[in-house]
Amino acid sequence: MSQNQAPTPPAYPEGDDLQDFLQSRNRRGLAWRVVFQAATIVAIIALTALLYNIIIGSFGYVALQNKVDPASLVLAAEEGRMLSAANTVSSEDDMDLVDGIAANPNAIGFFGYAYYQDNADELTLLAVEGVQPTAQTAATGQYPMTRPLYLYAAAETLADKPQLAAFVNYYLTGVNDQISGVGYFPTGTGPMTRAKQSWLEATGQVTLPRVKPETFSPEEGLTITGSSTVYPLTREMAKLFRQAGFAGPIKLDSVGTSAGLAQLCGGSGVDLVNASRAIKRAEVEACDKVGLTPLEFRVGTDALVLVVSRENDFLTDVTGNELRQIFTTAETWAEVNPAWPNQPIERYIPGADSGTLDFFAENTFNRSLTELPAETYISILEANLSKGLLRRYESEMPLAERSREDLYDLVLERVVEQRVVKSWSLVDSLLHKDDIEAFAAGVSQGELQFRSWLHWDFLRAPQSSTPELAGIRTAIFGSLWVIFITIAVALPLGVGAAIYLEEYAAHVNNKYLRRLNGFIQTNINNLAGVPSIIYGMLGLAIFVRMMEPLTSGALFGAVDQTTANGRTIVSAGLTLALLILPLIIINAQEAIRAVPQSLRQAGMGLGATKWQTIWHHVLPNALPGVLTGNILAMSRAIGETAPLVVIGASTFITVDPSSPFSKFTTLPIQIYQWTARPQDEFRNIAAAAIIVLLILLLTLNASAVLLRNRFSKRLV
Repeated sequence: MSQNQAPTPPAYPEGDDLQDFLQSRNRRGLAWRVVFQAATIVAIIALTALLYNIIIGSFGYVALQNKVDPASLVLAAEEGRMLSAANTVSSEDDMDLVDGIAANPNAIGFFGYAYYQDNADELTLLAVEGVQPTAQTAATGQYPMTRPLYLYAAAETLADKPQLAAFVNYYLTGVNDQISGVGYFPTGTGPMTRAKQSWLEATGQVTLPRVKPETFSPEEGLTITGSSTVYPLTREMAKLFRQAGFAGPIKLDSVGTSAGLAQLCGGSGVDLVNASRAIKRAEVEACDKVGLTPLEFRVGTDALVLVVSRENDFLTDVTGNELRQIFTTAETWAEVNPAWPNQPIERYIPGADSGTLDFFAENTFNRSLTELPAETYISILEANLSKGLLRRYESEMPLAERSREDLYDLVLERVVEQRVVKSWSLVDSLLHKDDIEAFAAGVSQGELQFRSWLHWDFLRAPQSSTPELAGIRTAIFGSLWVIFITIAVALPLGVGAAIYLEEYAAHVNNKYLRRLNGFIQTNINNLAGVPSIIYGMLGLAIFVRMMEPLTSGALFGAVDQTTANGRTIVSAGLTLALLILPLIIINAQEAIRAVPQSLRQAGMGLGATKWQTIWHHVLPNALPGVLTGNILAMSRAIGETAPLVVIGASTFITVDPSSPFSKFTTLPIQIYQWTARPQDEFRNIAAAAIIVLLILLLTLNASAVLLRNRFSKRLV
C-alpha cells in the first residue's frame, strides 16, 4: 500500500461514534413516537368531539305546537262514532234520556248520579268492572266513572261583579252541606281549599267574608250556563241564595259544558259556567284572546252512572271492553255477549256539547292519536281536509289503500299541523329542564316531548319539508344502489389493473412499453390525490352528457318516468368508481407484491401457466390485502358529496329508486342539505342521519373484514 494513500474508514461506527449514533437514533425514535402519540391523541379528541356533537343533537326535548289538539281529534272521532251508531238517541236534557231508558227494556245510557237518584224506582244501576257507584267508591276513585264537578268564572268578571263574587263565595261555603241531597258527593278538603284560595286571589281579600245577599239591588243579576250534570246542584244553590235575600234575576241554562265554556270565552256576557269536566287548553287560550282569565272552582264529585230499564233482566255489570262495543259497533246485545238476548241495543247518550259525553268517551276509549285504526284516520281526513286536497291524495293513492302509518302521518301533517317551535340538545335537556318546561308552558296549543330523532319512522319515511316528518328511506336506498354499482365496477377493474402492472408490465423487455407502463403507474399515483370534485366534473362531461343514452336507460328502453337525462344512479356509481379506482389499484398492487416469489416459481415449476399461477396462488394469497384496500375505498366512496352534487344528485326527492336509471339521493347529500337549513330541527335530524351513515359504513366494512378474515384462515 502506498504511504500517501489515506486509510479506509470503517464500514460501521465504532467506539464513541457508535454511542453517538445510537443516542441520535434513539432521540429521533423518541421524537417520532411523541409525534405519533400526539397525533393519536388529537385524532381521538376530534373523534370524541364529533361523536359528542352527533349524539347530543340526536336526542333532547322539543316544544311542539299543534294547530289542532290531537286529543280533541281523538275525542271528536270517538264521539262521532257514538253519535252515529245505529239506534242512538242524544239529548242535552238528561230527563229525556231518563224517560227513554225507563220505557225500553233494550235501552242503555249514562248521565250524572243525581238523575239516577231522582229516578231510581224506574232504572237499574249497573256496576262497572264489578264496582258499584257509592260515596265511598267515588271518594277513593275505585269506581272507574268518578269525575270532578266544576264552576268556571273569569277572574276579571269576578272582580268587577260583586254579586258574582258573593254567589261563588256562598256556593263554596255551603255546597258540601247540600250536595248529598242533590245526588252528588262532597269534594275533599284540599280541592275546596284551593277553590277558596282562587276566590281570595281574584277578589284581593284575605279571608272569605260573610255573604249578605240582601244588599244587592234587583238590577244586579247573574247569568249561569253550562253542564246539565252540574245544573241541579247550581239550581239548588241559586234557590238558597235567593231565599237568603238576593233580589236580582238569576238566569240558569243547561247547554252542555263545551257550549257553556265557548260562551264564557267568547265574550258573550256569561258570568258563571257549570262544567262536568276540566277546561281544555284550547278553551283557556280562547279566553286569553278576549282578555279573560278563567278561574276553576271544584265544587263536588260525581259518579257517572250506567243504567238500564227496570224491565231489563240480563244486565247487572259491564266491563270496559263491553262498553266500547255497546256504544259503537255492536247492533245487538248478543254480539257483545252470547249469553245476552239477540235484541237490538237502544242507546241514549248526551249531546255533542255535553261534558258528560266528553268524559265518557275519554274514560272509556282512552286512546291516543297513534292508536286509532286506519278507518278512523280516513274519517278525520275527510272531515278536516278540503275536497280539492282529498281528490289530490286520492289520485296519488286512494286513502283506503294506504297503510295505517301513512294515514297517521297525513293526519299529523295536514290536520294537526304539528310543528317544532324549539328543540334542545341532550345536555340542555338534562341541565335546564325547568327552563325548558317554563318555555313550553307558554306555547299556544303546545306540548313538550323528549324525542329521539333517530327512530323507526325516521328510517322508513321519505324526505319531507317538515323536519319532524322527514325520513331517510329514499337516501338509504340511493346510497346502497350507488355503492353497489361503484364496487361492482371499481373492484374488478382495479384488481385487474394491479395484476397487469405487477405480473405482466413489470417483466416486459420492450423499452417503449416499459415507459408507457411507468407513465400509467405515475398517473395512477397522481390520480389518488386529485380532489373529488374534479371527478364530479369528469362524470358530468362523460357519463351524464356524452353517455346520456346509456346512463339514462334510453338505449335499453328503460327510461325512468322521473328521469329526463343521465343524472342517474348509474352515472353516480361510475363516477365514484373512477374516484376510488386509483386507491384500489395501489392497494391491490401492494398486496400482490407481498406474495412471496417462491409461490410463483413453485407453480410454474410444476407446469402451471403464468395465468394459472396468478389465479390459483398469487390472487388468493393477495385477497386479504385486496379486500383491505376495498374497505378503504368503500369508506371514501360512501361519504362523498361533492362529485354527486356536480353530476346532479337530487337534494329533495320522495320517490324510492327502482332501477339503476332512477333519480336518486344519498345519505351524505341528505345530511348536507339538512345542515344548510336554518331550523335547528333539521340539524337534529342531520345528526341522526350521520349516526345511520356511520352504522351503515361500519356494517359494510365489517362485512368486508369478515370476508377478508375468512379468506385469511383458508390460507393458513
